[in-house]
Parts: sequence; structure tokens; C-alpha cells
Amino acid sequence: MNTLIIKTFAGFANLLAMLGLSLFLPAWSLDFWEAWVFLAVFFVPVLAITVYFLRHDPELIERRLKAGPSAEKRISQKIIQSLASLFFILIFIVSGFDHRLHWSHVPIILAMTADGVVLLGLLIVFFVFKENSFTSAVVEIADKQKVISTGPYALVRHPMYTGGLLLLFFTPIALGSWSAFPFFLPMVAVIVLRLLDEEKFLRQSLPGYEEYCQKVQSRLIPQIW
Repeated sequence: MNTLIIKTFAGFANLLAMLGLSLFLPAWSLDFWEAWVFLAVFFVPVLAITVYFLRHDPELIERRLKAGPSAEKRISQKIIQSLASLFFILIFIVSGFDHRLHWSHVPIILAMTADGVVLLGLLIVFFVFKENSFTSAVVEIADKQKVISTGPYALVRHPMYTGGLLLLFFTPIALGSWSAFPFFLPMVAVIVLRLLDEEKFLRQSLPGYEEYCQKVQSRLIPQIW
């Protein structure tokens, strides 16, 4: 358990450092209130979620630690994860440059509202984790894994991606950057490719998933797609 806690908080610290550097180095200033507010809105809930599941579901945390392109077993997912990582970090780097070079202006009230929606995206992810202990960061089938069809999974087949896309959509706005917003669009394409490939894998490998897909037809947005 101690090893898991160390690995978990090391990963948390690495992510915080990476996002902080990706924002403040391009901005070349610590006078970037949108970045400070966003980091607080993002990392305080993430820390709370992490502590909650370390106490109540450490196996979920252990599964979530295996993340990134190198952790994927299939070439298609390695490529998809590499692209996702690239576009994700570009959102922050471009936002930093935008702040430094004053490419765009987002009203304070809109930036703060976007922070609220980022928080909502994290809340959706929390409920997904709470409902489905098998939520891995890589596409795989765990021992004794079963199909989850309750909670958010009764509305869409990939609620974690729904929460993640909601968060990503509003991140550039929360950071005060219209210039970084276009990088959200390839993120959508990458996540759609990931979930379609994941569904193909689950249909073949997870008993009952085909029937679940027939029951819950929406993938990301209820009654739309």
C-alpha cells in the first residue's frame, strides 16, 4: 500500500509540474491568474478524488497508474495515445504563449464559468470511477471484469470520455485563450478513434458487452451519438 501511495503522489506531482511548466514557461511570467485558478480548480478535486479512491478502491488507482502510450498493448492504441498526449499538452503551451503575446482576450466571467464546467467534468469522472472499478487508463480486460450498465453507464457507453471532453472543451477558455481552442478539435477526433477501437475490442473480449451496446445506443452524448 505504501508503494502505491508513493507512486500515486509521484504521478500527481509530475502531472502538476508538467502542466505548470507548460503554462508558465511559454507565458514567461507567473502573473497569469487564469493559469493559477485553473490549476487549483483542476488539481484540488483530482487530489480529493485520488485520496478517496486510495482509501476506498486502491485497485482502481493501481489500474489508473498504468497510463500513456507505453502502457498500451496494441499498436493502434499506442498511436492514438501518443496523439492524444501531444494535442493535450499543446492546449496548455499555446495558452501560455497566448497570455504572453496577447493573441486573444476572454472576459473574466467567461473564464470563471469555464472553470466551473471543468469542475463539472471532473465530477462526472468521479462518478464514473465510483460506478466502475474496472476503469483502466489503457484498453484491456481485467480479471473478473464485468459489464457495467448502471449510473452514468445507463446514459452513455463512455461516460468518462464525456466528462473528459467537457473538461477539455472548456480548458482553453478557462485559461483565457481562444488561440488554443482549435487544438480541442483533434482531441475529439483522437478520443472518438480511441473509443471506437475500444468498443471493437470489448465486443470481442468482454462477455455481455454486445448486448449492452444494443441496450445503451449512445456513446458520448445521450440521444445524439
